[in-house]
Amino acid sequence: MTDTRTRLAHTSQLGPGTLEEVRALLDAAFDGDFSDEDFEHGLGGMHALLYEGGALVAHGSVVQRRVVHGGRALRTGYVEAVAVRADRRRRGFAGMVMADLERVIGGAYVLGALSASEAGAALYESRGWSPHPGPIGVLGPDGPERLAEEEGSTYVWQPPGGVRLDPAGRLDFDWRDGDVL
Repeated sequence: MTDTRTRLAHTSQLGPGTLEEVRALLDAAFDGDFSDEDFEHGLGGMHALLYEGGALVAHGSVVQRRVVHGGRALRTGYVEAVAVRADRRRRGFAGMVMADLERVIGGAYVLGALSASEAGAALYESRGWSPHPGPIGVLGPDGPERLAEEEGSTYVWQPPGGVRLDPAGRLDFDWRDGDVL
C-alpha cells in the first residue's frame, strides 16, 4: 500500500519548490488551461496538499474574499485550484482535499463559495455545496456588475454557525484581476 498523507499549510509556509509542484499539477490537471491569474487567485490562503508516495497528487486552496449579501460584507472562504493528478482520479483524493478546506472554512469564515466546472459539480454537491439560486455579481471598478454567466455555477456552503443566505438575494464578490469568480 502506498503511503498517502495530507499537509495543510498557508502560502507563506510553501517554498518556491512546492509552489512549482503545485503549479505543474494544476497545469497538467487543467490541460494547460490554468492561467497566471488563476494561479494567483489560489495564493494567500490555506493549501491542502495530498501526497502519495512522496509525490504531490492533489491540491486545493481556500482564500478570503468579501461577498456582499443583504447589505453585509461576509467573510467568505473561497475555494480555488482544486485538482487531482489524472492518473490518481476516482480514489477519493479530491474529497480528502475538500474535507481539509471545509475545516478551514468552518473555523474561520461565515460562508464558503466556489465556482464549479461541470466536471467538478458532482463532487461539491456530494459534500453539501449547492448552487446559489439568486443573482451573482461583482463589485467592479465601475461599480456593481451582474455576472449572469456565473449563475448556476457559483456554489455556496454554509458552515455550522455560519450565515444563512437569502436564496433570492444577490451575491456580489470582490473584484480581482482575470476571471473575477
